[in-house]
Amino acid sequence: MCKCNDDKIDITLCSSKTKKRDAHEMKSMVNRLNRIEGQVRGIKKMVENDIYCTDILTQVSAIQSALNAFNKELLTNHIKTCVVNDIKNGKEDEIIDELMRTLQKIMK
Repeated sequence: MCKCNDDKIDITLCSSKTKKRDAHEMKSMVNRLNRIEGQVRGIKKMVENDIYCTDILTQVSAIQSALNAFNKELLTNHIKTCVVNDIKNGKEDEIIDELMRTLQKIMK
């Protein structure tokens, strides 16, 4: 499992698996993450400028929605590529177990 340290992720602790993404998938994911990053920076400025709590909470909710949309896109791509490929290669039990563990983690 990947481990975060402040705002950095220690990728040496991630799964040894990799995923080669096509240019369209990569661009879409990076664009979404850039927008989310901008929203987070905006909330930081709101806090620094003493903006009213409910206004900040509204923006936090927008970020949560954006992260959920990112997760949906990533999960859809994962199932259509990684899961399907592993099933085709006879690794259905392993990949289904991994998918279920992943779903349990993200549905907390």
